[in-house]
Amino acid sequence: MASIIPPVTKLSSRIIRILGCNPGRMTLQGTNTYVIGTGKRRILIDAGDSDVPQYIQNLKTVVSDENIDLEHIIVTHWHHDHIGGVKDVVKNVSNCNVWKLPRSEQDNSDEPLPDNIQVKYLKPGDEFKTEGATLRIVHTPGHTTDHIILWLEEEKAIFSGDCILGEGTAVFEDLHDYMASLQNILKLNPNILYPGHGPVVSDPMPKIEYYIHHRNNREKQILDVLQREPNRKFTEMDIVKIIYTDTPEDLHLAAAVNVGHHLQKLLKDKKVISTGTKWQWITNPSSSL
Repeated sequence: MASIIPPVTKLSSRIIRILGCNPGRMTLQGTNTYVIGTGKRRILIDAGDSDVPQYIQNLKTVVSDENIDLEHIIVTHWHHDHIGGVKDVVKNVSNCNVWKLPRSEQDNSDEPLPDNIQVKYLKPGDEFKTEGATLRIVHTPGHTTDHIILWLEEEKAIFSGDCILGEGTAVFEDLHDYMASLQNILKLNPNILYPGHGPVVSDPMPKIEYYIHHRNNREKQILDVLQREPNRKFTEMDIVKIIYTDTPEDLHLAAAVNVGHHLQKLLKDKKVISTGTKWQWITNPSSSL
């Protein structure tokens, strides 16, 4: 049974979690946003979704009760449930600086922010210091091209955004990049992990290792399906229905996207061939569909 996340939780002397009040299949109980620091001027990591009055009220209450100001908002990535609430925070809570990593040149999707919000762009390795906290930006592409995690020096902790969740596993745009990012997080050897969704991960190394093993296991499952019927051409959804037997049907489309990313990686590895819509195991490397 999933643990219940309260609307506001003081997680440590320097971290207050405010739940985004935007529950859903992909957001779990909602987006976790975090107020960081011990002094007057603090940093907000992520801002939830747009037009969620309860979240803004909860954040205003924290700012008032703690007698603080928000100096910066750092967005882990461009998805609406992390960046959408920025405009409401800036308008109703604090007119603070907004930071995020730029997206890749190949990614032409628009940022879901109004024109009057001026975004300052991060670079990997950038540091933010406020009283009681030092945050370092680590680029972790895969979930999105612009995804970052934040390393909190004082706790040897990671704010993992959507790279690693408190419950379940994450979706991604590029599996090759995502696996490299997971390996980089593993090397950081964090003591604790504060995810973008779900509860705090107090023993993160087994969770990170599980994510890596899970993706490797999925790849093996996909190859097994293709190898069992080498003459059959499979769609992503055909494969989902065979290997995602414990996943609710309303999540099968998301699972099919993940399967597609696995198949793209296997295509690069020259282990499968494709017609563009269907996939087949390569029984002979020189063969083609």
